[in-house]
Amino acid sequence: MDEQARAILQRVIRKIPNKKLQTALRAWDHLSSEQLESLDYAQPKWLFLENLISRCEENRLSLKDVTKLEMAYYIDNPSKGTWHAYQLFQAEDDAVSVNFTQFREQLKAHLKDVVRHVSVRTKKLEDGAVWIRIAWGDNFSKPNHLKPTYVVHYLQTSYVFVLNLMSKHKPFLYQALLLSTRHVSIKEAQLSSRSLTAMRDLLMRQYQQVFPTNQERTLKERNAPPSHPSIEKEHAECAERRHQMACEAFGDGVLPKLETAVYKLETKYRGNSNNTLNDKDELFRGVVMFSSSNLLESFRHCVSAGMAEGPVTPLLSSITQKGRNSFVITDKVPGAASQTPAHKA
Repeated sequence: MDEQARAILQRVIRKIPNKKLQTALRAWDHLSSEQLESLDYAQPKWLFLENLISRCEENRLSLKDVTKLEMAYYIDNPSKGTWHAYQLFQAEDDAVSVNFTQFREQLKAHLKDVVRHVSVRTKKLEDGAVWIRIAWGDNFSKPNHLKPTYVVHYLQTSYVFVLNLMSKHKPFLYQALLLSTRHVSIKEAQLSSRSLTAMRDLLMRQYQQVFPTNQERTLKERNAPPSHPSIEKEHAECAERRHQMACEAFGDGVLPKLETAVYKLETKYRGNSNNTLNDKDELFRGVVMFSSSNLLESFRHCVSAGMAEGPVTPLLSSITQKGRNSFVITDKVPGAASQTPAHKA
């Protein structure tokens, strides 16, 4: 094993809890049953690693074998690091017929054409997700497997999720994705999160949505005792309206676990007459960030409990409606209908 392989193996093993080590190594399937049984999983990690590396060298395992273990770790733990969403546009006529083999071969072929030294590994999961691990090099240096890029794409969808992509590698990956998926353009979706699952569920609408309705009793009736028209009844109706409004804005049931939403302000100070408070064109710039272990659940609870007034502002409902959690707020353009989050090009 070379130095890169050892370093990757050490990094992955240190991240895996001791109680899960045997299961992870057995699923890796590169050590014999006897070798797995001979390891002491209760040992300190540094000593365990010495014994594990010794077994790997006995089997003459290579860098390629070790990267398989790293990839399996990220697949099982998709909340490690910050993922960024991208959206594909203008699908060509044959985009819907692209299968996994075509996608994989064209992606690899294009990357190897434009980057002399690059390592690409792909794996398709049962849920349809195609995982891609890319170790980048250049014309003079071999691929750096210590800083790989991970890409997740669901075939026949317009979304791509990326982890650890450097700016200098973006043009290569963009072009490879466009060619292999049969699309014309790709843009950042202004959505990022540590939870890959939350991003996928939000963009692909894989959560329970509630749509506006004109019916008075829109949600399931509560099991409340019958009462005469009174303050209690009025309060119950108000509570139900708030709950309906909250669910229309953020969804019902279990929601995608987004952790942050960021709003960048680029506005001017204005008085009651909507005139700027000074004659300068200087903008007020600031950043407002909301954070929570489950941001959408927190917003829904605030609206449903009456802690936030309704109707829900588009500044918040756009998170689910547009599938974004990064916005730029600018001054209203003359003639604009309303103030809504706008991405600054």
